[in-house]
Amino acid sequence: MEKLIITAAICGAEVTKEQNPAVPYTVEEIVRETKSAVDAGAAIVHLHVREDDGTPTQGKARFKECIDAIYQACPDVILIPSTGGAVGMTAEERLQPTELFPEMATLDCGTCNFGDDVFENTMPMMRDFGKRMIENNIKPEYECFEMGHLDTILTMAKKGLVPGAPMQFNFVLGVPGCTPATVPNLCWLVNNIPAGSTWTATGIGRHAFQLAAAAIVMGGNVRVGFEDNLYLEKGVLAKSNGEMVAKVVRMAQELGRGVATSAEAREILSLPARKK
Repeated sequence: MEKLIITAAICGAEVTKEQNPAVPYTVEEIVRETKSAVDAGAAIVHLHVREDDGTPTQGKARFKECIDAIYQACPDVILIPSTGGAVGMTAEERLQPTELFPEMATLDCGTCNFGDDVFENTMPMMRDFGKRMIENNIKPEYECFEMGHLDTILTMAKKGLVPGAPMQFNFVLGVPGCTPATVPNLCWLVNNIPAGSTWTATGIGRHAFQLAAAAIVMGGNVRVGFEDNLYLEKGVLAKSNGEMVAKVVRMAQELGRGVATSAEAREILSLPARKK
């Protein structure tokens, strides 16, 4: 079984310091949380950025500022900037980080309910996102919130509308209004991806570590972090993203699975070595 790739989703676009004071907003806080996660064992950081007051932004300049500062502190980490942004942002707003030519970025695979909101990803939008990633040589992480999202993106890949094999999927389960975070649902998704693909499981809220355990034993990879869950265990707020990553590392050790470094994760994900 390949080593486990751990991704830390350090801040997202929705969670706030009122919910957990450790949620990062400023560049310095984002670097702090990235380093805490990497030092604990994360090979990848899934990156949203905020203004200093916590307002979510997809601004190219803000992303560059954060990315440059992160690489100063963690030169080997794999960064996956979000093109999801926040609910209500336009496609062009959301695509701004791709103008920085990251090695990877997220590509959301369909419209879905998102709590009380609707997270819009129309077919024309997805075609535009796929075209941009093909042009800018960006490997997508395909974000599937619903079962049907998988078929949608596989059909697009067959038509050459988005980058194809080898594909990396992130199955985000447990968002209110979307596919529940159950092991049978995860198994169905994993059983329907193309041979040679890689995949990550993200459990939302109280499902975070339950889904992580399933992914570890199934040979997949795990995402945790403040974007998805604010608690280390029931009633106990996590003090950092690193605390959550360290918990996944302990789980992997107990289950006999090694944890990948960023260099090892690049090999598993078919990424070239990072030029520094």
